Parts: sequence; structure tokens; C-alpha cells
Amino acid sequence: MGGAISLLAVNFIVAQIFVVAFLIISVKSRSGRAAAWCAAGFAVASLSAICEAVLPFTPMPRLFAVGAFANVLAGFCLLRIGLGVFYSVPAKPPVLASFFIGSVIVDLFIYDLPRGTLLHAFFYQMPFFLIQAWSAAAIIRSRRRSYADGILLCMLALSALYFLVKIYAAVAAGSGATAADYLQSPFALISQALGAMLIVGTGVAMLGVVVKDVVDEARASSEIDALSGLCNRRGFSSRVVAPLLRDLSDHDVGTLILADIDRFKLVNDTFGHHTGDEVIREFSHILADVMPHRAVAGRVGGEEFAIFLPRVGLADARVVANGIRSELAVKRINGLPEGVAVTASFGVSAVAAGELLDAAMRRADNSLYAAKAGGRNRVECAEPPIRVIASADYHRSGKYRPT
Repeated sequence: MGGAISLLAVNFIVAQIFVVAFLIISVKSRSGRAAAWCAAGFAVASLSAICEAVLPFTPMPRLFAVGAFANVLAGFCLLRIGLGVFYSVPAKPPVLASFFIGSVIVDLFIYDLPRGTLLHAFFYQMPFFLIQAWSAAAIIRSRRRSYADGILLCMLALSALYFLVKIYAAVAAGSGATAADYLQSPFALISQALGAMLIVGTGVAMLGVVVKDVVDEARASSEIDALSGLCNRRGFSSRVVAPLLRDLSDHDVGTLILADIDRFKLVNDTFGHHTGDEVIREFSHILADVMPHRAVAGRVGGEEFAIFLPRVGLADARVVANGIRSELAVKRINGLPEGVAVTASFGVSAVAAGELLDAAMRRADNSLYAAKAGGRNRVECAEPPIRVIASADYHRSGKYRPT
């Protein structure tokens, strides 16, 4: 019995570590609600260790035996809620509550059945199998396919399989004549040892998924311009390089548009930086509204913007640029007097297969300069490159050095 008690203590301590870890994440991440549910799940499930440890010494073994069952199952149900929140595949509360209550009632009914029999083991272990399989199904339905999601899916599937195997193991190894005898049975030591490994494995996998989400969130935040809500220069570059690499064999990869708000310094000096910020925000809204699907837009300078249009030709990109220009010219912007309009100039360049982003940016910038020199509030297009030879480093890694 001492070995089983020791493993119960280990399981309890490990569960508390996960409780603390998920609680910390719950206040540090946008996945906070999901992490809070997971923390609650581990906290509730850990109470079963206390119930099982008390079983051999209490005059009310039924209460603590059913309590141990109910705590583990309730913890798993809370984890299912947390995973549902995280993966946007929620469990219906009435269904989950009915499942939990029904399972506890069944456990009460089978309490007096001979332990170590197939009938008792089947009805005792089946709810655990079903809830773990249900959690695994949530990941499958979410269609998220990162390595972290795959590992968690495997751990949940193993956990579900573990409870199926326990049906046979409880009969083969013997789980004691009564609930109070459980900790002295050969089955208890095996069950607690394997359970500890699965708790650790599943808990680490859940933490891995949530931490990955935190890291992705931080990385995304570092690539977004706070004022405009568009990509910053770094974010724009990272999002455009992937299509350029993917479409190396295509003749027309897409088109690049550079836009610069005309006389923006004069707007700031005359009407204040608050109005200048409002101009940036309104122009960004226009970009978001006019841009085609799958286009990438970024604020790459103070009043300079870049738009990448994948699989769009030069003529169509010119139409898009003129649409943006026209929208801005008639836009009423807070902070500007009636009749004062803001305009922008545009340089458009086709991006050829294998072309470095820097080269396309330079040609678009030259066209933008021509639009400025030609009177502003206009669109100029660059001549397409006759031939592009990408560097060996670009073909290997897609990396480049921003100008």
C-alpha cells in the first residue's frame, strides 16, 4: 500500500504544478479563459488522490470511492471545456452535465458489484475513455495541425486507450475485493504509475499548445503596427517572402504597390500630430476595405505603405491603386477643415518569379518618386523586369536584407 500511496502523492503534487502553470498563463495570454479551465480541471482531478488515500481508513468508503471517481471525471470534463474554448469546438453544457451526472449515478449503482469483474471494470472505466476520446475529437474537428496539436492529440488518444486497457487489467491483475482494498491490490500500483506518466505527458502537451499560442501571439504583435493595425515593415516582409518562394516557377508572382501620403509633414505641422495619426488610421481603413482577398498591406514608414497583391497583374494592380487613391481624396477626416483633402501618390511594380523583394521594392519606389515628381495624387507603374536572377541564398532560405 505504501507504494500506491506514494504515487498518489506524486500525482497530487504534479497536478498542482500544472494548476499553477495554467493559472500563470491565464493572466498572461489571450488564451487565458482556456488556461483557467485547464487549471480548474487539474485542481479538481487532483482531489481524487486525497479521496483514494483516505479510503482504507474511513468508515464511509462508498462516499470517498465515488468521490474519487467523480473528481477525476469532473476534472476531465473541465479540461474538455478548456480545450473546447481553445480550439473553438465547445462542448454543449447540457450534454456534458448529463454525461457527468449519468456516469456518477452508474458508478453508484455498480459500487456493490464484485470488483475485479469485467462488468464492474467496464462501467467504471468507460466514462473516462469516452471523455478523453471526446477531447481528442475536439482537436480533430478544429483542423489545427501544428506539431504541438498533434502531440496533444496523441496523448489524449493514448489516455483514452489506457482506460480501455484498464478494463482488462483490472480483471487480470485484480483490483481488490472492495473499494477500500484497492490500494493494497497489484492493480493499484500499475494504475497509479501509468496514470502519473499520462498526467505528466498530457499536461505537458497541453502546456505546449498554450505556450505556442502565447509565442505566436507575441510574434504577431511584434509584426503589427499599433497605429494603423497593418503589418509593420518586418511583418510585411515576412508575409510576402513566403508567396515569393512558393511561386518561384510562376511567371507572374504578383504586384507590389508603394503608397506615400502627400505633404504629410505639412498636415502634422498645420493641424497637429493627432490629426496626422487620424490620417494614418483612415488611410489604413481604406487599404483594408479596397484590397483584394489574400493581399498583404503594411505601414513600412512614417507615411509610407506597401501592398502586395499575389497573382494580380500590373494592369489590375493599377486599378486597385487608383481605387485607393480616389477613396482617400474624397474621405472626410476628423481634425481637417471642411474642403481640405488628403491625397497620396502610388508606385506600382510587377514582381517576377524568383525576384528578390528588395529589387521589386526599389522599382516600385522609383515609380512612386516619379508620381511625386509628376504632381502627386497619381499612380505610376514601373516597367517589368526583363530577366530576374535570384541569388543562391534566396533560393535556399528565402532570406534577404531589408533596405
